[in-house]
Amino acid sequence: MTAPNDNVSSIDSATTHEAPSDNSTPATIVQLNGDLEKGTQPETHQDAPSQAGGPETNTATEKDATAPALTPAPSPIGPPPDGGLQAWLVVLGAFCGLFVSFGWINCIGVFQTYYESHQLSNLSTSTVTWITSLETFVMFLGGPIFGTLFDSYGPRWILLMGTFLHVFGLMMASLSTEYYQFILAQGICSPFGASAIFNASVNSVSTWFAKRRAFALGVTASGSSLGGVIFPIMVEHLIPQVGFPWAMRICAFLILFLLAISNATLQSRLSHRPKPFDIINFLRPLSELKFVLTVAGAFCFFWGMFLPFTFVITQAQRYGMSGHMSSYLIPILNAASIFGRTLPGYLADKIGRYNVMILTMYFSAILVLALWLPSRGNIPAIIFSALYGFGSGAFVSLAPAVVAQISDLREVGVRNGTFFAVISFAALTGTPIGGALAPDVLHGSYTKLQVFCGVVMIAGSTLFVLARGVVGGFRFSKV
Repeated sequence: MTAPNDNVSSIDSATTHEAPSDNSTPATIVQLNGDLEKGTQPETHQDAPSQAGGPETNTATEKDATAPALTPAPSPIGPPPDGGLQAWLVVLGAFCGLFVSFGWINCIGVFQTYYESHQLSNLSTSTVTWITSLETFVMFLGGPIFGTLFDSYGPRWILLMGTFLHVFGLMMASLSTEYYQFILAQGICSPFGASAIFNASVNSVSTWFAKRRAFALGVTASGSSLGGVIFPIMVEHLIPQVGFPWAMRICAFLILFLLAISNATLQSRLSHRPKPFDIINFLRPLSELKFVLTVAGAFCFFWGMFLPFTFVITQAQRYGMSGHMSSYLIPILNAASIFGRTLPGYLADKIGRYNVMILTMYFSAILVLALWLPSRGNIPAIIFSALYGFGSGAFVSLAPAVVAQISDLREVGVRNGTFFAVISFAALTGTPIGGALAPDVLHGSYTKLQVFCGVVMIAGSTLFVLARGVVGGFRFSKV
């Protein structure tokens, strides 16, 4: 079930009163009202006529059986409050969650450069990129799993599991020396925990906000930008002082502290009841044209989006920037992304989420082709990092808001799971493709990599224009 794009608050209110047209009405009532007996009552009463056989019994039974579908629940879940202490505490917990999950993923360029010159210097660039691309891939691929768990149980147990796996994976990475060990620890275990944290955080915030959802998710997503500023600087300064193993452990302890805040404050506004895992639930959104076009546009954009995060350091070093100065390009990129994830979100609630998404996507793609491609000095590299951080940051914060806009709130976990699972394959393949297009990162040309990055991002932006047309038409309006 989808809803109009221009009245999000009515979506949330309507989903708590309307009964679905399929046979899942009892389960829905259980989920929304938290009353198990009322959820199972219709089945019991439908069997009653054959046992009693009296006319009065039949009449009473019919009334009872239809009551849950026709009468509003005694204590329905109203529309999201769009603010208040509890709602903003959830945003605080989600902010910390994205700081340690997506924020850690945002500093992959630092590890790409370090591994190529230290532990894995005997391997090719394309081989090393599988570690960093797996991080992004696994974090988003876990969306369907954790989306289902969120819809069934809420964020509590997902967060606890994610906390353990993320911290444990980084601790194991601090002990790693072989390629396969980095793959298992930093490429699979740690990002799988980060996936649980990311999905629990984003989905929880979506249940507390409607009209201000894009702004709230923007504030949440800015946590990942701040993490992308802090972690690279920490790693860069800690490794010379305490060595790589203890640098990773100190980062893991900081992550554990912030996740303690997330576990204490993050909660869902909805009542959650266990649901069976059904793969059809994840495939069903792909039958909607607007959802397919949205996912296809995000896939193409995501295919190129992380290439600057991974290669901006080595590209700047290739054309003369010192190693010390180039290490600050990722923090600069992520610092600008803080504003890119908050300001466009605020604007999107005013003029339309699809509208702002399209503008920032085209802006990022043009920066790649018009500024990063011809850049050959320090100043263009720094300016590109700042501007690209602002433009690409909007995609991360607006993507969950766009999915929620075209979804039933009760299915936001599943539909976000489908969305992020699809684009995870773009994250998995994009960086290795970039590594293959620029095999000699310190002496070769980056032209093919940069052209690929810009072209696929433009293709994704154009697909979003088509998705906007399906959702709200091609005339200028709030979409």
